[in-house]
Amino acid sequence: MHEGQLDVTEDLVRALVADQLPAYADRPVRLLPQTGTVNAIARLGDDLAARFPLQPADPAAVRAGLEQEASAARAVLGRVRVPVPAPVALGEPGHGYPLPWSVQTWLPGTDAWGADPSGSEAFARDLARLVRDLRAVPTGGRTFVGERRTNRGGTIGDHDAWVRTCLERSAGLLDVPALTALWERLRDLPRGDEPDLTTHGDLIGGNVLVAGSGATARLAGLLDVGGTGPADPALDLVGAWHLLDDGPRAVFREALGVEDEPWARGVAWAYEQALGLVWYYRTTNPVMSAQGRRTLARILRADELAA
Repeated sequence: MHEGQLDVTEDLVRALVADQLPAYADRPVRLLPQTGTVNAIARLGDDLAARFPLQPADPAAVRAGLEQEASAARAVLGRVRVPVPAPVALGEPGHGYPLPWSVQTWLPGTDAWGADPSGSEAFARDLARLVRDLRAVPTGGRTFVGERRTNRGGTIGDHDAWVRTCLERSAGLLDVPALTALWERLRDLPRGDEPDLTTHGDLIGGNVLVAGSGATARLAGLLDVGGTGPADPALDLVGAWHLLDDGPRAVFREALGVEDEPWARGVAWAYEQALGLVWYYRTTNPVMSAQGRRTLARILRADELAA
């Protein structure tokens, strides 16, 4: 999926675990099919997962990032009403793999790509409760800028260059004129004086575990909590567009009590994220690309800038 992507095999995982985590050396190793975009994931027995960054980077920076992720995960544990993975260990480079890696607990279940909850009002209420729980996690006075986070969550207009690149790359794939016109309206949405609150930052289908399916689906777990941190509280409203159809989306908004301005910013954050997914992963991760298409279709159909 990425230029220079690192190769991770089951033999490599076994060798690294045997050398660095001998207490787990006798566990069966199973590399999972690649659906995410950041890490290769291997099961270690029934209750652990090892995560290996896929893109080449400075090892010291990767270790610092993994340590920050573990800290963020510990801050969330016990504060939300669904299970989240707990950090277990950090590993070092070895056997030709050049980066640090991590181990965390494994959560059983089916993600929202495998068990579509988009028509479930019960799931929508669960999602609203999750966002409320996350927002209640103390930031300790930290802010998005103070954390120097480079992803979504600061000012929407800061992503204009990226969006313009995505629009250019999306010619022939999407309705670029309609999307360009919409971006002209989204780009300069005001933030107001809302303080940064704790957000997950990536409420897409692959990070949400679901129990049941269809109209009876319920939220069963939350993955990838290592990016949790202070940001625009509208950032987690992307889940309304990635995960929910029109009726449940309205239920989510009402349950969370979202006013017009933050709701519009949630549209903008979902738009920015979805637009990049479509062209970047078109051939290398069709599931992710299709997620972006579906989200953009929902946004264009609803176009709720101040509804």
